[in-house]
Amino acid sequence: MRIGLLGTGNVARALAHGWGAAGHDILLGSRHPEERTDLGLPVAGLSETAAHAEVLVNATPGGVSVELLRSIGAPALAGIPLIDVGVGLSDDFAELSHPNSSLGEQIQEAFPLTPVVKTLCTMDSTVMTAPGGLDGPSTVFLSGDDAEAKHTAGGLLTDLGWPASSQLDIGGITTARGQEHFALLFIGIAGGLRSHTFNINVVAAPTARSLPPL
Repeated sequence: MRIGLLGTGNVARALAHGWGAAGHDILLGSRHPEERTDLGLPVAGLSETAAHAEVLVNATPGGVSVELLRSIGAPALAGIPLIDVGVGLSDDFAELSHPNSSLGEQIQEAFPLTPVVKTLCTMDSTVMTAPGGLDGPSTVFLSGDDAEAKHTAGGLLTDLGWPASSQLDIGGITTARGQEHFALLFIGIAGGLRSHTFNINVVAAPTARSLPPL
């Protein structure tokens, strides 16, 4: 699958290596690709990356993501599943950029013809691509309104080492705010552990498995 990753930071590079190792065709998108030739990964401009992709991944800082996507243009993004892993935080990491909403919702509202799936934003980049390195199973969440896009995202999560048993669909794109708002608790846990390499695991009561979905 051709995957275009918007961004060239730690998250984008980690995901690029993970999906590349699984056999996918990877291209990173940058506003200044000529300055990012030292990554050991293919890099192109944002529009070229979008044109290349069967699936796009937003791995840009959450505060600028919508503006960056608008620079590509809605027509170029229409119909392409977009996996959003971004979270908008203030410079001191004390506040969210979207306190009453989420970046995932904002992207979906701005680009209604682009199916958005929120996932992987509740963990560090090292865990995104190596969940098996943790001491036991843990959970990755999916939020989005488009079932086919979620299915595609789920397959790509499996390619990173997340089995179906670790993937939890929590509902429509409005539930993305729960994933993003976890960022504040993540920062607190990281401070307590003195490490960013951890994740959470949702442990349900046995009876919950037999209940109908909410």
